[in-house]
Order: sequence, then structure tokens, then C-alpha cells
Amino acid sequence: MIKYLGVEKWGLWKSLCPPLVVAGPCSAETEEQVYGTAAALKAAGIGVFRAGLWKPRTHPASFEGVGERGLPWLVRVQRELGMRVATEVANAHHVEQALHAGLDLLWLGARTTANPFAVQEIADALQGTDIPVLVKNPVNPDLELWLGALERLERAGICRIGAVHRGFSAYGEMKYRNLPQWQLPIEIRRRCPDMPVLCDPSHLAGRREYVREIAQQAMDLGFDGLMVESHVCPEQALSDAAQQLTPAALGEMLAGLVVRQEDTENPVYKANIDELRSRIDAIDNELVDLLGLRMEISAQIGEYKKQNNITILQTGRWEKVLERVLARGAEKGLDAGFLERIFTAIHRASIDRQSNVMQDGESQGENV
Repeated sequence: MIKYLGVEKWGLWKSLCPPLVVAGPCSAETEEQVYGTAAALKAAGIGVFRAGLWKPRTHPASFEGVGERGLPWLVRVQRELGMRVATEVANAHHVEQALHAGLDLLWLGARTTANPFAVQEIADALQGTDIPVLVKNPVNPDLELWLGALERLERAGICRIGAVHRGFSAYGEMKYRNLPQWQLPIEIRRRCPDMPVLCDPSHLAGRREYVREIAQQAMDLGFDGLMVESHVCPEQALSDAAQQLTPAALGEMLAGLVVRQEDTENPVYKANIDELRSRIDAIDNELVDLLGLRMEISAQIGEYKKQNNITILQTGRWEKVLERVLARGAEKGLDAGFLERIFTAIHRASIDRQSNVMQDGESQGENV
């Protein structure tokens, strides 16, 4: 298990917990835009200001940031407004320039996290420093790639490391710009319990009207904070205009968020939750026992098919099983997609078990 300094050790955010909030425009565009947005955010209670200087874009004709020219703008925010400042880095040169300017926080974007060579280059450039670094999830839902990026930074001696969940790319029409797939950041939290995990509701949403609901869901799941895009005049933004909030709107959103606590000393709550969890544990044990029994029967069916030279896959049978399960699930108020995922996994495991029986002649098969 990777070990990181906990949230309480992140000195620059100590006074801002909970939740931790990093906010600012997608891109630094002009000094006036940067300073104006930062001043408005400070008035809204934000202490950490973010702005992208180097912007990795899909098409070269897109606005790719002002680069090093914007560093003095962030330093001015830092000096005159007393805010901590952060920017994205994608290579060693970016790191060197940001460190030289004295920025307070760096983050790796989704495209950088997906490239182990780039992450290693950044880790090498950061060696010997103690600057906090956030790592956004890779573009595609690859948990090990995300963990690998965090590990590279840890091996470079960076102690203050955090993860940022910004969602995962997918094709087709969707409500949000990126798929949440909350199970991945939840697994990050399980494997690295002391590491701060933030949510980027702006990139998840893709549209400002959905930012609030995603931010609240992150709070409900116990995330440590948010990284939100905010622009003093979003409709004029040179990048990601549709997902940015005005500082005033962001302040209103944050004021309306319900921040959940991890636990309580309320004895009534503890008694009730313990009783309900005991019931859940008993049901889980029954589920495992039933799955074990199902697989034993699957193995017997696999052996019988082998003896009679019958194919493993019986498409008609699988369709009937799924139809029956979904109908029964509907009676119980269960989501059809949820049930289909579960029984598809069981079906696949059954096929694997029967394949073992066919190949080895051992009673280790699976079936539907």
C-alpha cells in the first residue's frame, strides 16, 4: 500500500478544510482576466487559485495557453492577494519554470497521467522538492495507470501527493462530458487511505448546470475537496467556456453544499447502523454461499455436456435466464442495468468454469 501524508499535513490547505477547494479559470488568458478572477474568488472565500498556463489540446489551432508569459500573473495573485497559486505541468521544462517562479501547487492533467514517460520526466524534475502535486486520473478508466503515476512521484520523494477525479472519456451522447465511474476513485481511496482525493466536477460535467450535482455527489462520497473551473466572464473564455462558473456562482454553490462527516458519536445512529450492517454481512455471506453452490452445479452441467459432446455456450438458455432475472428484478424494484452487469459476470464465470471441465476433465466448471 502506498503511504502518503494525510490531509492534515497539507499545510497550504490546513485552514481550508473541509472541503479543500482549488478554483480558477481553465486557462490564464490575460493578466486582467487572471487577477480579476482571483480577486473575485478570494472575495468568495477561495484560498487556492488555479490557472492553466500550458494547455495540451487536441488540435494545434486551439488555444494552447500563454505559457511562461503567465507566470508573473500568478505571482502577482500570490503576492498581492495572498492566495496560493497552482498550474498544470506536462514536462520537465514546465516544472522548472513553475518552481523557479515559486508557485505553491502543481497538477498533472489526464493526458499526462496516461503517459508514464511524461510522468517519470516530471517526477525526476521534482526530485528534491517538497511542493504538493495533484494527479488527475488518466483519460481512460485505467486504475493501475493512475496508481502508477502516483507511485512515480512518491519514489521521487514527493510526500504531498493527491489524486483528482475528473472522469473518463467515452463515445456517444451522454449527460456529462465524462463518465464518473465513481468506483475507481473509491478504489484509490481504499488503497491509499491517507491520500487526499479531490473531485473535478467541471471536467466531469462539461456544462456548468451540472457542476453542483456532481460536487454534491463527491461530498456525499467523502471526497476531500474540489477542483473547480471559474472565470470572471465564462462566455468569453478561450477554453472550456461551457463548464466554467463565475466566482459568484461558485461561491453560492459552495455555500449550498452539504459536507458529510465521516462518523458521529450519536449512540442511536451507531446502534442502528451496526444492526443494519450486521444484516448486510449476513446477506453477503448467504450470497457467497449461493454463488458457490451455483458454480458447483455449473461444474456438474459442464461435465454432463462433455460426456454428451454438447457445446458450452447455449445462447437460448442464457437469454431465458437473463429475461427471467430482469423480470424478477423489476418486481423487486432493482435497476435492470445493475442486474444485467451482475448476471453477465456470473455467466462469464460459468463459461470459464465449464471450459476448465472440458479441457481438464476436472469438476471446476461454470455454467448458467
